[in-house]
Amino acid sequence: MGFKCGIVGLPNVGKSTLFNALTQTAAAQAANYPFCTIEPNVGDVAVPEPRLEKLAAIAGSKQVIPARMSFVDIAGLVKGASQGEGLGNQFLANIREVDAVVYVLRAFEDDDVTHVAGKVDPLADFEVVETELMLADMESLEKRRTNVEKKAKTGDKEAKAQIVLIDLALEQLRDGRPARFAEVPADQRREWRMLQLLTAKPVMFIANVDEDSAADGNAHSAAVAERAAEEGAVSVAISAKIEAELALLDADERAEYLETLGLEEPGLNRLIRAGYTLLDLQTYFTAGPKEARAWTIRRGWTAPRAAGVIHGDFEKGFIRAETIAFDDYVANNGEAGAREAGKLRQEGKEYVVQDGDVMNFKFNV
Repeated sequence: MGFKCGIVGLPNVGKSTLFNALTQTAAAQAANYPFCTIEPNVGDVAVPEPRLEKLAAIAGSKQVIPARMSFVDIAGLVKGASQGEGLGNQFLANIREVDAVVYVLRAFEDDDVTHVAGKVDPLADFEVVETELMLADMESLEKRRTNVEKKAKTGDKEAKAQIVLIDLALEQLRDGRPARFAEVPADQRREWRMLQLLTAKPVMFIANVDEDSAADGNAHSAAVAERAAEEGAVSVAISAKIEAELALLDADERAEYLETLGLEEPGLNRLIRAGYTLLDLQTYFTAGPKEARAWTIRRGWTAPRAAGVIHGDFEKGFIRAETIAFDDYVANNGEAGAREAGKLRQEGKEYVVQDGDVMNFKFNV
């Protein structure tokens, strides 16, 4: 299954530079002027997963296929975007399609890179962008409410229930709070998600720092981290410039460069881990002579639903899942050894998949 994170922020905060680094492409322009990104750019990035290489080595896999996460680089918003300023609502619409919103906030000083507001203030930047998303949500809901209200007056139960959720969202937004803070009854969360509110999505903060602050951050990134904590969100400090440089290096050069910077790993790794935490994701594996592969699922999913990520028929015809914990797979040198040691389990439809499970599904066609 695919997961998309939409990268948003004001112009010239480093969104496109970060996107290029993430996807190791030059698909998104990274020029020093507003609106250089005139089309949303979507790129997939492999999820760093050291366990996968170990499994492939043990299984003698010909191919190694990591899980992937998609990033959507959305053009720089400005104050008034919800009213059509800058490039307007055409880009706000692209955010509706993502699973999470990543706020890239400028946390570096550089006289050569123009700031659209004339000063560096990452929290002020965040307020501008989120306000535009909230205004866009309000406009969308107010238009929708008129049509839904007409249906509700005819006695349509679904429309009546939708009116309640629309009013709940509007109350939040009119009070200056994003929709993600609304208290939605558990049995209505599916219908709530169907409203496709921009501000109902989980958020991540990225403080784009200068190269000297990549290891320990700076005052700007500390302020961003504090705000993220208040929001119940996750925050990562990254130097997009360093990540762009790392993307051009081979593995040995990358390791050497990281060492000179005092960094243990690329910021990309921390960003993706933060994304997994934010979206409550985890990984299970399949491994064999043909390929070793990582699959992304939400935490708490049962075996049939996890099987459905591979193919819908696996879920529909699910019989059982032969399951080995990752540590047991490695300790017993693969499936045969784990089976002999009694570490291969036969799990049924109610089994909740655990992070790192190595699985083989049995199903009826």
